[in-house]
Amino acid sequence: MIYLDNAASTWPKPPGVSDAVKKAIDEFGANPGRGGHQLAVKAAQTIEETREKLARLFGVRDPNHLLFCQNTTHALNMAIKGILKPGDHVIITAWEHNAVARPVYWLEKEAKVEVTVVDGKDERADWTSLLEEQIRKKTRMLITIHGSNVTGEVLPIAELGEMAKKHGILYLVDAAQTAGLLSFHLDEMPIDLLAFPGHKSLFGPQGTGGLYVKPDVPLQPLLQGGTGNRSEEVEQPLERPYGYESGTPNTPGIAGLGAGIDFIMKTGLREIYRHEQELTRQLWEGLQAIEGVTVLTSAAPALPIVSFTMENADGIEVATILDQHYQIAVRAGFHCAALKHRSLKTEHGAVRVSPGYFNTKEQITAVIDAVREIAAAFKYE
Repeated sequence: MIYLDNAASTWPKPPGVSDAVKKAIDEFGANPGRGGHQLAVKAAQTIEETREKLARLFGVRDPNHLLFCQNTTHALNMAIKGILKPGDHVIITAWEHNAVARPVYWLEKEAKVEVTVVDGKDERADWTSLLEEQIRKKTRMLITIHGSNVTGEVLPIAELGEMAKKHGILYLVDAAQTAGLLSFHLDEMPIDLLAFPGHKSLFGPQGTGGLYVKPDVPLQPLLQGGTGNRSEEVEQPLERPYGYESGTPNTPGIAGLGAGIDFIMKTGLREIYRHEQELTRQLWEGLQAIEGVTVLTSAAPALPIVSFTMENADGIEVATILDQHYQIAVRAGFHCAALKHRSLKTEHGAVRVSPGYFNTKEQITAVIDAVREIAAAFKYE
């Protein structure tokens, strides 16, 4: 099987990730922070070591402002619902994943939060001006994806953050497609909150992710419950990170995430990005040359994501043929990004091919050849 669905979850994982998960289960499978015995202490140490690795990778001086979550969706819900209140106004883009769009629209319906959606079409738009024009007195937060999970295009988050800072509004970034691939120095960037997954470019297991929160950002916990500290009190503690990580954490997953970060630090962000960009350009150029195929970006995207549609063929059918006849795994449909597909006018969705670090040039050639054969077959239907 040629796996090209890395935008959903990277696979295979680097050497050491599954070993770290197994070690956590086999050697110290206790509840971290819920006891003083050796196994509970070792589990807690493993979680804090991963938190410190994330802090070094993301340029965060105090690791306590990195909160572990189940995934990016959990992190985004914590950020959105932990800040926005009735009467607030929030601005989002038409690029957003449903992990942003759905909680925001839920707040619009249930909590009378006003929502503005801005569509700049592509990354060449003047996003700063387009978003700034929508700021009102009640605007509390700007939310943008960093990189589109449909087209691989990126937004200028540093510029957008400076604009938000100038107007005194909070800026939340969805880094689902960029954390672990592009470089961050979060303490130095004008970003108030940043949500990230562990299972994509950080090479960790599924069920891991997190939220970075600047020290001065007032955030209410999404969940209330056991935190392993202040257990004698019925009020939820607000100390970071523990007051925001209620319940038993995914210690094996976080241990595996730590091993994934080790791989990134050893290999180097630049080398990982260079290889993935090389594959992306090869893929984009190859698909562009196929008659009957329309690639959704006019230039090779900044992220390793290339989506396309095919004349006379439904994307789901194309993906099924690639899977069943060519043993190639891609993703078709709307990619949990309804707003982006409405903007692109892809009424039936698209086929997304997303290379990863462990893919090869030969595999990309195989994908291009397969798509060419499928397009030729559908040409005469």
